[in-house]
Amino acid sequence: MTPMVGCNGVKKFCMTEPKTVSYGRRISDLAAAHPDKVAIVFVSHPSGREQALTWSELDRRSNQSARVLADLGVATESTIVIGLPNGEHHIVAAIAAWKVGAMVLPLYPRMPESERSRILKLANPTVIIADWETDVGDLLRSAELDRAMIGMSDAPVPDVIAHPGKAVGSGGSTGLPKIIVDPNPWVFTPGTNHLFALVGWTAGMVQLVAGPLYHSAPFFITFSGLAEAQTLVVMERFDAAPAVDLIERHRVNCAFLAPTMMRRIAELAGIDGRDFSSIRSIYHTAAPCSPVLKQRWIDLIGPEQLYDAYGGAENVGIVTIRGDDWIVHRGSSGLPRNADLKILDDEGNELPCGEIGEIFLRRRDAEPPYYRYIGSENLKSTPDGFSSLGDLGCVDAEGYLYLADRRVDMIVSGGENIYPAEIEGVLCEHAKVGDCAVIGLTDDEWGKRVHAVVEPVSSADPPSNEDLDRHCRGQLAPYKVPKSFEVVDALPRQPSGKIRRSALVEARCPTLRRGSRTATGAVS
Repeated sequence: MTPMVGCNGVKKFCMTEPKTVSYGRRISDLAAAHPDKVAIVFVSHPSGREQALTWSELDRRSNQSARVLADLGVATESTIVIGLPNGEHHIVAAIAAWKVGAMVLPLYPRMPESERSRILKLANPTVIIADWETDVGDLLRSAELDRAMIGMSDAPVPDVIAHPGKAVGSGGSTGLPKIIVDPNPWVFTPGTNHLFALVGWTAGMVQLVAGPLYHSAPFFITFSGLAEAQTLVVMERFDAAPAVDLIERHRVNCAFLAPTMMRRIAELAGIDGRDFSSIRSIYHTAAPCSPVLKQRWIDLIGPEQLYDAYGGAENVGIVTIRGDDWIVHRGSSGLPRNADLKILDDEGNELPCGEIGEIFLRRRDAEPPYYRYIGSENLKSTPDGFSSLGDLGCVDAEGYLYLADRRVDMIVSGGENIYPAEIEGVLCEHAKVGDCAVIGLTDDEWGKRVHAVVEPVSSADPPSNEDLDRHCRGQLAPYKVPKSFEVVDALPRQPSGKIRRSALVEARCPTLRRGSRTATGAVS
């Protein structure tokens, strides 16, 4: 018998090793077993038109596309960039790349040219599949790929393993662009998807793909779900009302939703009367989720169907919590799974329970390296193998993690360390606040002045500055209360839904100083 480690870290035994196959072989096996079963339903935006693709069609089209890529010189250890929206071209191209052994790097289709050029220089791709207007070297547009596939054989291609198989671009609001490479082979091994086990996802479920495929979490769970024989309902672009319609019509069982998506769905008129009975797991990450919003979703779908996960594309460890556990440990991100966690101060000393410091994780279920950076230095690490994603937090006596903020977002005002996430959580409990961001603005007296930018639930009925100030003073220490407030129609966001704090700061530094008036007329 062979010892294995289960998702809870406990050793168990099976009679034989699970069979590992290449990703391309897994798709072909599923096509052979279920040729006429629908594998993917693609949903166009804004028309809502649906197009189904069977397992057999998916396999054959990816074989044809693989031959096109091979003719262009794509092979093992090549990199292909996919700069396409969610849809058939994106998914078929990715599978085709893996069938010839290449690594896939998805990029935001509308990424600014300056940032895109830096990423492409780092990636040095053999082929770029995108519909960009600007000509770049080795660019293959989707229509050109379609034409090249005509007449290509759809027979199986030689079986190879992509190693590495995937990478994601990062940087944006946190610094210069970089590429995060997953150094592991892109393969399928039954029973080894620990993330799915931790968030209640199983083989054969119907998955709603609402997030953009250039983002790390949606990319991983989409293609992992496909390998687990899930049926995918892929939205070209997220829209709250159609998403709920799709959940009802296709009896969706699971979905990854960023908190921004969750908020937009929760605000839909009549949402309490919609049918979520098919849902088994909604998994959210990518940005903080306010306690009010999380409780709203617990009321909508039930606590045992809502999961939160903290981690990163670097795969240094994961922390998860389910809704029923969150009710007991309100505000927590959960317990580390298959990982060790500790909180360190700036000198590297471990801090006791309740004290905020930098979060460090170390996986127990795999050996390093867990990731490779291109264009950036590695994460801050300790001699004993713990790594930090740059976030701050604390743990309670039971080991539950509570996030404070990103280290780069922490505000030092009047000598006090202030964590925007805490203030944002309080502000989001106000009935008229849809979302918000708290930033630090340069101030002669305080060093940094705490400034809150609020997106109202309704622009026709925004909260007043005085009301926001009273709300905060009732729940925060005086030094944490924002010294100024500003109401805007919409907060600037990255395509993934994360708020662009740097854009907020840059737009306000020249004009918002101590003693000036905010956009809503309040004197700070």
